[in-house]
This record gives sequence, C-alpha cells and structure tokens, in this order.
Amino acid sequence: MTGVLANQQIEALIAGGAIAADPPVIPEQIQPASLDLRLGNVAYRVRASFLAGAGRTVMDRLAEFEMHRIDLSNGAVLEKGCVYLVPLAERLVLPEGISAVANAKSSTGRLDLLTRTITDGGVEFDRMPAGYTGPIYAEICPRSFSVLVRPGMRLNQIRFRDGQAVLSDDELKALHAEMPLVATDDATPALIKDGLGFSVDLRPAQDDLVGYRAKPHAGVIDLDRIGAYAPRDFWEEIRTDRESIILDPGAFYILVSREAVHIPPTHAAEMAPYLAMVGEFRVHYAGFFDPGFGHAAAGGTGARGVLEVRCHEAPFVLEHGQVVGRLVYERMSERPTRLYGADIASNYQGQGLKLAKHFAAG
Repeated sequence: MTGVLANQQIEALIAGGAIAADPPVIPEQIQPASLDLRLGNVAYRVRASFLAGAGRTVMDRLAEFEMHRIDLSNGAVLEKGCVYLVPLAERLVLPEGISAVANAKSSTGRLDLLTRTITDGGVEFDRMPAGYTGPIYAEICPRSFSVLVRPGMRLNQIRFRDGQAVLSDDELKALHAEMPLVATDDATPALIKDGLGFSVDLRPAQDDLVGYRAKPHAGVIDLDRIGAYAPRDFWEEIRTDRESIILDPGAFYILVSREAVHIPPTHAAEMAPYLAMVGEFRVHYAGFFDPGFGHAAAGGTGARGVLEVRCHEAPFVLEHGQVVGRLVYERMSERPTRLYGADIASNYQGQGLKLAKHFAAG
C-alpha cells in the first residue's frame, strides 16, 4: 500500500541494507513514522549554504566552500550565525519507488537551529528521490543560540514514502468528519484548503503570556543537557491583553496554535508554511507530526502545535486567530506498531506553549 512507511517498515529497510549506518542504527532512533539521523565525527565550517547540484557530489563542492574543519569527538561549539556541514552516520540505498524527506526535529526547531539535509546530486534541501544511493549530510546554521554538539546527536529526522499519499481536501474533510483533527475553545470550524489551516493563539485562558522571543546575546546551549537552562537567560516573555503582538524584523518567536491538533494512528502530517502574501513572517520550520500525536489512545486529547515564527523585512502585527500555517496529512502505508506518546517517550504530547526540552519548566 502506498503511503508513509511505519516503524516496522523502517526496521525492514534497515535489515535489508537500504539504510546503512556506522555505528549501526539503535532502536531509539526509530519513531512511529520516521528515523532520527545522527551527527558524525566532524563538522566543516563553510562560507555559505549550498546544494551539490545535478551530477556533483557534496564533497566535491565542499572544496569550494570549506573554511576549516572541527573534530566533534569531545564536543564542539557551533557558533551562532555560522554555517556548518556535518556528514551523518546514516547512508541510504533506497529501493526504486521509495523516496525520502527530512526535517528538523521539534527541539531543533525550537532552538532556532536551522538544520537541513543535503545529498549528492541534490537540487533541493531535505528531499531524496526514489532510488537514491549515497551519503547524507546535515547543514546546520544556529540562528539565535550557539550550541555544543557531539557525535551521535540527533538534530533531524527522515521519513520514507512509497509513492504519494497526500490527502486531497475532500479526503481531509471526510477524515475530519469521522474523527475531528483540530478543535478550538470557541468551536471554530476547521479551515481546509490545501491542507488543514491552523492559527495563532494570542488569547490565553490564563495569565497574559502568549509566547517568547529569543534574546540576542545569550550563552551556549549544550544539546545533551535536558531541563538545565533557565528560560529567562535565553528568552523574553511576550505578554499582551490586546490579542495582538508586533513582530520585530529578524526576531525569533515561540508561539502556540489556537487549535488542538490530532493525528490519527493511520496518518501522519507535516507542517507547511501558509501563503507568503498573508504577512511579513513565516512559520520558520516545517515539522513532522507522527501518528498518535494528540491522539486519545496515545495519551493525548489533542495537542497544540508550537509555532516557530520569524519576522521578515518590516514589523508586522500578528493577531489572535490569524492563520499562519497548514498541516498536510498523508496516509500511512501501514499502521505503526508504536504510537507517539503511547509506546515511545515524548516531551511534547499534550503540549501547550512550551520551549524546547533543554529549558527548565515553570
């Protein structure tokens, strides 16, 4: 059956050699509908972001852009505003008909850590065509905070597809009628147009805290330290009683969706930007939503989507209920044997407005 491959199918790809790795893949990397990718032992500081381009390898192009290389074995700092290329531990030998798409993990995006995947012969980020054979690389650009990384850290993840199984708007409406995919406190009807639209919540039920803005001169974050950092050292609280805020150009914000999102076990979803003409901002990082996210049987009753927002050239007024993104739903090829939040540990099941797992709660 066409669709997104489930965890048991990913395990079969590994067993069959379609996914190779040194060191071998560990069970903790395998998610319900994706595989976490691990950093290798070296980072290359490069002058600029780049793609290999048709007929060329990443290592060939690296000779044009490399400034210096950094041994990650004992940990190393990737500095804010710089671009790095890191070979990943995993290598692909995809069968014909199986393609792949990569994305930053949730915690990576919430740190404003731009992480994209490039490949030999690649002409776009994060996309691996059916039958691709070769190495994969993470391009990392810390935007708000410098970070300390080590080999084996998992900053991005990859999802495998057999054909295409994106739901049409009519199919999405039928699925939403069968099991509500989003819900709001005021029972606003779902907006279904080129996916399932979601909006920003600037009217919190308690208090007047609506989000966070990254401080411009914060310290280094060790990505292995969970719950170790005081939010006040890295973030400014955004509070309002006007149901609107003004986004500053170049600033990075953590906000939350008004809708509680539900991903049934038979489907997966990907967050995509909304139309550029709606304002001078974008939801900065697309992201994967695994089967079981917000699902009642997996310990959730719907979960808010955390929004990683960056403003562009001009200050922009963002208002409560404004549509800022959309969820594109896809069928799973098989129902996963493990669900998000039920069979695997989850930092974000049932979430509301929440910073990355590296920051202390409260």
